[in-house]
Amino acid sequence: MDFTYPQGAEAFRKEFRAWLDENLTDDLLELAQHPVGDDPDRIERMRAWNRTLADARYAAIAWPPEYGGRGASLMEQVVYAEEMHRAGAPGTVNIIGLSNIAPAIMEHGTEEQKRDLLPRMLRGDDIWCQGFSEPDAGSDLASLSTSAVLDGDAIVVNGQKTWNTLGAFANRCELLVRTDRDAPKHRGISCLLVDMGLPGIEVRPLVTIAGEREFSEIFFTDVRVPHDGLLGPINEGWRVAMTTLAYERGTVANLHLGLRKKIADLLETAKGTGAASDAVVRQKLARVYLEGELLKLVSQRAISGALHGREIGPESSIAKLVWSEAEQHLGEAAGDVLGPDANTGRWGRDRVAMRSYTIAGGTTQVNKNIIAQRLLGLPRE
Repeated sequence: MDFTYPQGAEAFRKEFRAWLDENLTDDLLELAQHPVGDDPDRIERMRAWNRTLADARYAAIAWPPEYGGRGASLMEQVVYAEEMHRAGAPGTVNIIGLSNIAPAIMEHGTEEQKRDLLPRMLRGDDIWCQGFSEPDAGSDLASLSTSAVLDGDAIVVNGQKTWNTLGAFANRCELLVRTDRDAPKHRGISCLLVDMGLPGIEVRPLVTIAGEREFSEIFFTDVRVPHDGLLGPINEGWRVAMTTLAYERGTVANLHLGLRKKIADLLETAKGTGAASDAVVRQKLARVYLEGELLKLVSQRAISGALHGREIGPESSIAKLVWSEAEQHLGEAAGDVLGPDANTGRWGRDRVAMRSYTIAGGTTQVNKNIIAQRLLGLPRE
């Protein structure tokens, strides 16, 4: 594994660190401490910060310069994530759009789509969500049944989507629909770029166990989407979706940053409370510490492979698996260290939210199957 920071990346680190030190305020640091949830005021504050980042070309550094990015190298992107975590800075309001949907638009979109949609996405003027998962099509995404039928100058959509992050605030949606029911399930899918203000769209926020409206379910009833909302050719939406998901999976290389910071915080707390003197607690703390370091090594291995021309593949499944299980082990260890106090405040929220991490972004079972088949060469079930 070759994981070094080239001179250009370190120069970028110095530049970006100075910019963050100059532009981060106490209000922004406070904003980063809590999830956006369903607070419109926090959304607007995030939009303002998003515009500040965009004006300095820091909102999407991996984007090509012609679209408002910096064409940043992979290691510069790594440095960017490290410095954002170091400073405690809030991210962009439009992280799904910038990281996952924009690359699909750049690769498959028309020039008009790129010109009209990307600048507004970059600045946070438009907030995007993904209309992928359905009640009966989550991990098996190709089983989706939301239908779309060509009708004159429009594509008429009917169906339901669920687990739409920021769906309650999004005014744009990258939507997967079935346009050919007679084709094999991967080949009868199309991708639409949908204005969420169209008649027939109903958004119902889902309250999570943490009491937040992070997700929504979306219902489409005879929604007429203009033909120019089609992203890529008709019935080739699976290829577009794979572009989107490839960039989503690539972001797992940064998961270790947040995890390792929480582990370090818990270790300091354990030292201060005396909980570390208990042999059983020490063993649990040692386990989560080692899991955090393992996740860092897995992430660096994936990045090293990408630096040498190999696409990030099953390593992302390993990283996701290690991260989701380590987060849950961390929550258990926090309970041992803090006792009842672990059920309130920051740890209380995190300990509840951690239960979802083995589901969100790819279930543990699916990731284990990917690892078994693609890395170990085991037969399919």
